[in-house]
Amino acid sequence: MNEDLDRPQGRYFEELPIGTVIRHRLRRTVTESDNILFTTLTMNPQPLHLDFEAAAASEFGRPLFNSMMTLSLLVGLSVHELSLGTLVANLGLTDVVFPKPVFHGDTLRAESEVVEARESRSRPGQGVVTVEHRGFNQHGELVARCKRTMLLRKRG
Repeated sequence: MNEDLDRPQGRYFEELPIGTVIRHRLRRTVTESDNILFTTLTMNPQPLHLDFEAAAASEFGRPLFNSMMTLSLLVGLSVHELSLGTLVANLGLTDVVFPKPVFHGDTLRAESEVVEARESRSRPGQGVVTVEHRGFNQHGELVARCKRTMLLRKRG
C-alpha cells in the first residue's frame, strides 16, 4: 500500500482557520465545446449560449459562456487543494454573483478565503467551514463569486 496515494489532498478542518486564503494552482481555458455541451446537457435553451446570430445581436456581441458552468468550474478548481478526500458533504452555496461575463477562450483561475469555521455540534470529528470562492479571468477581472459551506473531516 502506498501511503502517499491514500493521504487526502485536501485540507482538514484544523488546517482552515478563518482568514486563510488559497490561490488555487489549477486554471482552465473554457471553450465553445464546453459551453455547448454543458448548456445542452442541462436542457438550457438560452440563445445567448447557443445561437451565435442572436448572441452577435446582443449587447455582448458574441455567445456568453454558461454561468452555471462558470460556477461549477469555480468550485471544481478549488477541490484539489481544498476538499479532495476531506469533504464529508457540501452543505450549501449562497451569495452567487457574476459581475463580468465569461466568453469562449477565457482562462479562469480561482481563490478561496475561509470566512467561517466551527466544530460540528452534532458530528464529533468533523467541522463546518464556509469559504468565499472568487473566480477571475486572464485579465484579473472578477467574473464569479460565491460562498460554499462544507462539512469537513478533522484529523484522526
